[in-house]
Order: sequence, then C-alpha cells, then structure tokens
Amino acid sequence: MSGQFGLRRAMRTLVRGLCGAGLFAIGGLAAAADGVEQLRQFVNSTRSAEGAFEQTVVAKSGRRPQQAAGNFAYARPGRFHWEYNQPYRQVLVGDGTRLWTWDPDLNQVTVREIGEALGATPAAILFGSGELEEGFELADGGSDSGLSWVEARPKKTESGFESLRIGLQDGQLRQMEMRDNFGQTTLIRFTRLKPNPQLDTNRFRFTPPAGADVIGDVPAAAR
Repeated sequence: MSGQFGLRRAMRTLVRGLCGAGLFAIGGLAAAADGVEQLRQFVNSTRSAEGAFEQTVVAKSGRRPQQAAGNFAYARPGRFHWEYNQPYRQVLVGDGTRLWTWDPDLNQVTVREIGEALGATPAAILFGSGELEEGFELADGGSDSGLSWVEARPKKTESGFESLRIGLQDGQLRQMEMRDNFGQTTLIRFTRLKPNPQLDTNRFRFTPPAGADVIGDVPAAAR
C-alpha cells in the first residue's frame, strides 16, 4: 500500500509539478544547435502529439524505484489525455478549462482549473501556451549519454518542483528528469511518439463515471 501511495503522489506531482516530454521530430533543426534552441524549436513546431511513456520514480531514501507506464495525447494549449495503465490505472484529462483526475480504484474524480493546475510546471512545457521563458529560466545543460540537456528552473517557488532536465538528440526530445520538493526524482522516457497527428477531440473530454465521488471545481453539468 505504501508503494501505491508513493506512486500516486508522483503522479500528482507530475501534473502539478509533472508531466513529460517525448520523442518528437523537429523538421529542419540543425544537429549542432544546443539544447535550449532545440527545445524552443520543438515547442514552436509541435502543437500536438500522441505516444507512450515509461516512468521511473526514485525516492530520496534510495528505496526500490517505482515503475509505471501508459500513453498520452495532447493538443496545446491546455488539452491533454494522460493515462497510466501500469501498475494500475489512473486517468488525467485536460479539456482546455479544467483538469480532471480519475482514480478508478477509489472511483474518485478531482477537478481543478487548468491554469491553476499547469502554471509553471513541467506539464506546461507540453500542454501550456508555449511561452517557455515566462515560467522557466533555461540554461544549456551540456551533453551526457548521447543527449543534449536543458536545465529548466521554475521562476515561482510554489511550483512544486526544484529542477527539471530535458534531454534532446538530433532535434528530438527524448527524456525528462524532474526533482520535486521532497527530493524525489521522476524520469520519463517516451516511445512511439507521433508529432502533430489528427486527434479526436473526444479524447480531451471527461464525464465522471456513475457513482464517482467528485471533488473540487465541478461544473454544473457534471454534478
């Protein structure tokens, strides 16, 4: 049970203070460009995407890393579907106005304003307006393991995380590493990414399941 609690906290942090980046092709990007320039061009050229992800959470205590996996899709600004299917299911949907988080095990739905939920968080890099330097200080992080890294630090101390590293290779965004305020590190690696696909808008709508306990900023139609 403690492992599930820890992973649930990591999931919440990833959206508050999570989300990911992935393996996206950026047309016309020079291989010699540094990580910051590659990241800027990625954000400007990739308005939507879908794919799968693998997530590893490492606690400050050094206990056994927690593994999770799932799939996601997004269409900026503010619309996304992020779904964990391993080790158990959890669904997060941004409809452009609100963020819906559904825990099927508890049959509980939490609702928040999307702007409040994203803010200057890692999720804003994918799902936000694309104005990176409004919320982050960006710096070249050098090269390591074949990747060019970007160091991104939130300008607001209440963002829920301390630092963020984004790894790119040949104009493709491959990994994201986030350290939160609990000393916990989350690593996300994306696979089977498709940039700028045609996406069904129904993927970005959420209706609470029958009998679910709905908490938070609930629109009248969902009550």
